Amino acid sequence: MAAALVLAGIGLYLSFEHVASFAHEELRFGSLGKGQLFAVGVDVGIMVMIAVDLLMAWLKRPISWIRYPVWLLTAATVVLNAASGASQDRAWQLLDYVAAGAHGVVPVLFIMVVEVGRDSIDRIVRPGRAERDSIPLIRWLLAPIATGRIYRRMRLWGIPSYPEMVRRDQELIAYEQWLKRKYGGDLKKATEDELLPMTMAPHGYTVAQALAMPDEQEQAAQERAEEAEWRRLAAETRRELAEAEAEAERLRAKGEVETVRAEVDGRTGQARAHARAQVSAAERAAELEEQALETALVAEARARQAEAERKEAQEREAKAEADLRAAELERQAAQKRREAAEADRVAEAEAQAIETQAIAEARKAAAEADRIAAEIEEEAAEARRRAAEADAKKAMEEAHREAAIADAQKAEQAAAEAEKAAAETRLAAAEIERRAVEAEDAARLKPRERAVRKVARMILTTAGGEADRLPLADIQRELAVTSPGTASEYRQEAAELLAGGYRPGQ
Repeated sequence: MAAALVLAGIGLYLSFEHVASFAHEELRFGSLGKGQLFAVGVDVGIMVMIAVDLLMAWLKRPISWIRYPVWLLTAATVVLNAASGASQDRAWQLLDYVAAGAHGVVPVLFIMVVEVGRDSIDRIVRPGRAERDSIPLIRWLLAPIATGRIYRRMRLWGIPSYPEMVRRDQELIAYEQWLKRKYGGDLKKATEDELLPMTMAPHGYTVAQALAMPDEQEQAAQERAEEAEWRRLAAETRRELAEAEAEAERLRAKGEVETVRAEVDGRTGQARAHARAQVSAAERAAELEEQALETALVAEARARQAEAERKEAQEREAKAEADLRAAELERQAAQKRREAAEADRVAEAEAQAIETQAIAEARKAAAEADRIAAEIEEEAAEARRRAAEADAKKAMEEAHREAAIADAQKAEQAAAEAEKAAAETRLAAAEIERRAVEAEDAARLKPRERAVRKVARMILTTAGGEADRLPLADIQRELAVTSPGTASEYRQEAAELLAGGYRPGQ
């Protein structure tokens, strides 16, 4: 920090007078004071932007573009300093260019120190940030076009490691050569899935990632379909539950209405039966009274006529006749009273019968209402049972889904562990292969001896030490031989070599 401040002070001291005088004399800023303000403004602007850049880098919020105006302003001060010392009556000479370069030494040193400090701050506050490897200069000189493509892919897809980028290119070239060998040099015969590594390589995909893309997309589509099916089942369950609750509510309301209706009908029928019985009894009594009155008038008229006829002939029997008539009247009155009593009894019996029938009808209506209410209650219970079954089904589906998610997580973990173990195995095999190749190079073995030893290492790493378990096709692919017989000879010689005690790296 102290060195940076010293460099900044030296640069400001050296450039201030030249920039101020050039602004006053050549740029026509007016007075010398305005030229000095211009020089101070440029230098202060540079310092302020550098301070802001370093501060934002320390706060883990760097502003990437702010360094470019700093570089431009620094270049402008260098140009102004160089222009202030150039001769006005002649074109620039070699000495002027040397002077311009000398004016730029201190500002360039200051910018370099600032960039080093900024990178140091970035590494301190963000230790986990991936560092980007630089591409060797010799590669730019030997293969500028291919190197430009590599640089573009590293920047576009955020690949920080240059060796990783080289490894990806090598894998892609090897895969393309394998496809050509498989289809006799005609890549048009390859399927779209097999051509995916070449198609997706410009987009930052490795060969393994591109080949795994169809399976991953099918798995993602299956997961989306399962999720949609689960949502559909959940919505259907909620709909059935809502329908069951609505049906239960409707049945309860219908039962209450039917109960009230039966009660009202029973009471109305009972009142109507009582009214009909009372009216019938009153009409019957009035009829009997009218008949009795008519009978009494007729009897009295006949008695008067008989008395009038007998007055003249039988005066002596008048008293006996009167007694007889009184007895007859008494008898008739008794008869009338008996008939009236009979009529009252009949009316009362009819009224009781009507009342009994009304009560029976009301009871029947009440029993029917009770039956309907029981059926409604049974339907409501059935609806509640179906709702409970729907809840249980939903809970079971939720439990199955959670179990499936847990199983998927376990499977992913197991796959990750298996991949890690496979990577470790591949690393160990690569180390063994490297040591073996170094040993073979040191021993200056012939190509066939090297091939036999490579097959022996394949038997150890992939076939568990048993030569018969190593397919001839793998030997043909690794050694680029076309004859199965040649591959079989290599495997036989490798088995004999292993039986003789050969071990890679020993």
